[in-house]
Amino acid sequence: MLSVRRRWTVLAVCCLSMFLVGLDTTVVNVGLPAIGRGLGVDTRGLEWIVDGYTLVLASLLISSGALADRFGRRRVFQCGLAVFGAASLVCALAPSAGVLIAARALQGVGASMLSPVALAIVVNAMPDPKERARAIGIWASVFGLSMAAGPVTGGALLAGLDWRALFWINAPVIAAALLLSAVFVPESRAARARRLDLPGQVLLTLVLALVVGVLIEGPRIGWTSPGALAGYVGAAAATVGFVWVESRRKEPLMDLRLFRRPVFGGAVLGAVVVFVALNTTLLLNTLYLQHTRHWSPLAAGLATLPLAVGATVCAPWSGRMTGRTGPRLPLLLAGGFITAGGLCLVRLTPHTSVLLLLAAYLLIGIGFGFANAPITDTAVNGLPPARAGVAGAITSTARQLGAALGIALAGGLITGAEPTGLAQASRPGWILVAGCGVLLFLVARTSRPSQTTTTDPASPRAR
Repeated sequence: MLSVRRRWTVLAVCCLSMFLVGLDTTVVNVGLPAIGRGLGVDTRGLEWIVDGYTLVLASLLISSGALADRFGRRRVFQCGLAVFGAASLVCALAPSAGVLIAARALQGVGASMLSPVALAIVVNAMPDPKERARAIGIWASVFGLSMAAGPVTGGALLAGLDWRALFWINAPVIAAALLLSAVFVPESRAARARRLDLPGQVLLTLVLALVVGVLIEGPRIGWTSPGALAGYVGAAAATVGFVWVESRRKEPLMDLRLFRRPVFGGAVLGAVVVFVALNTTLLLNTLYLQHTRHWSPLAAGLATLPLAVGATVCAPWSGRMTGRTGPRLPLLLAGGFITAGGLCLVRLTPHTSVLLLLAAYLLIGIGFGFANAPITDTAVNGLPPARAGVAGAITSTARQLGAALGIALAGGLITGAEPTGLAQASRPGWILVAGCGVLLFLVARTSRPSQTTTTDPASPRAR
């Protein structure tokens, strides 16, 4: 067993890498107008620059978790850092939108090796359930902080540099994480590694790409056009194929039997809706403040500071609360605050009070902070440590799917809107944010106080 100091050092190293992954998910948002001007990209292209990263990340998370269980978590973790760093350099040097989107997709490949693997490393380093719950709270706090702090960081960089600085900043963090992981993170792997499920991986990628692709391209090609109809049919067929393949494999990419447990299914749904709400908020905020109100990138980023503060303060509090009483109370709080924040802006105008904007962002940030720890704990709790990579990968996939859906849905609402009409066009987006908060109340109803068990819920005995 690792010493207390070593365990918390491992957590710190994993948190550093997770901060980078989360930051890169949202730091680009505030720079989208600058990227659009620099590379001549419209709103639809900007959506792909964001979702090119999140789609690949969501698609590969589970396979990366399986690779880590088989070949060693530290080894895959370091490989992910290297790929992420190399792709960041290509992003910084990209001469066109096509190259930038491709490099963002490569970043997603590297990031997929970090998120579930980092959580699995933390869970295996923390054998005590209460200590593990606190660690997950800190992990969720750092991840939440990185997501919320992305626009502030991006705005600060753009104040004195161009949009390429959003990617150059990754280099020193990657170098530090590689060095620290080599020194402090122990190697670990599952007692029995799962086989890779290539058919399941291809079908999952196809499902996500078609769903998000239709949402992004729908406003341009028309929702009833032949291309859109083909997308609907393709997404439905790929989903049916994925369920059919996964239900018949001995070692599936995504064990669908886990979803028979309402607690686990609720956690996955919660992860999706929380990140739909967050990414809808960040995209609508960026474009509204910079296009409609003509704020600078720094000012638009600073406007989200209440969101970052709310997430940072409440995430560790939520972790402690989850460890003491279980996930229900923090989930209820998360739902209430996100709903209130969305409702504040359902009548947004070009002249809405700045104080109301900041209050709405603070409420959403508080809700986001309360949500992550109970969702992660609910998904991981009840699984033996050897399955931590699987549970972490599924919930991380759900988060990134939510991020991609949030960007696609928000972008679809405002595509083609003139700056003066953007506020009104975005109103359904704020109703969507409030609706995500309401869904968290339903997720809270499926939760129960955390209990630790070593029984695999997918095993015959658990069924």
